[in-house]
Amino acid sequence: MLAMDSETHEDRPLRAIGQAFVKLASALDVEGSELEVASFSRACSQVSVLFGHLGIAFKFAEKDYVAKVKDLSMASKDIATLQSLLEHDFKSNSVKHAGSHSRNLLRVKRGLDMVRVLFHKILITDDNSLRDCASMAYQQVFSPYHSFPIRTAVRAGLYTLPTRVQLLKKLKEDENSARVPMHDYVTAVDPVIKYVENLFISRDLGIDW
Repeated sequence: MLAMDSETHEDRPLRAIGQAFVKLASALDVEGSELEVASFSRACSQVSVLFGHLGIAFKFAEKDYVAKVKDLSMASKDIATLQSLLEHDFKSNSVKHAGSHSRNLLRVKRGLDMVRVLFHKILITDDNSLRDCASMAYQQVFSPYHSFPIRTAVRAGLYTLPTRVQLLKKLKEDENSARVPMHDYVTAVDPVIKYVENLFISRDLGIDW
């Protein structure tokens, strides 16, 4: 037990994910608060390891997500808050341009949402197969924005997903120890996602593009 307590977040990535978003959500509890680009990108970077453990089915998501989180991290050197980031692109009429920080922010938000749905499904089912959970998460979040070839490739890749037990083992957790950080993430990421979505919706930019 002593050895387990001394492990770092890098050793227990699921716990790092949960705690990172609990911290972000708590920052939003203060009325009128804004999320910093730096703290947001740091929290999002914790999720990257999860995509890597899902195998080839979500390889496209891992590469895309990691690249866009890195872009936000680089942007944080010059832009303090997510609101300022969006305003910067809005003023230059580049919000929807390929490679813009705002477009990348929206893509990262979808990655967070996919993980939220996946964790929620895992928490409410006892099935050792992740295929149904991952399929529902993909269909709900990513599928509407992907071409037919990508959707077809993902469906085929779902058969190569690790089992529930295998995934938890990769994350250095078991059925019991994983429940709290998964629940923490599902609960904490919800207001963060809503905050990001409102940045776009409040400017009549929408989020379905």
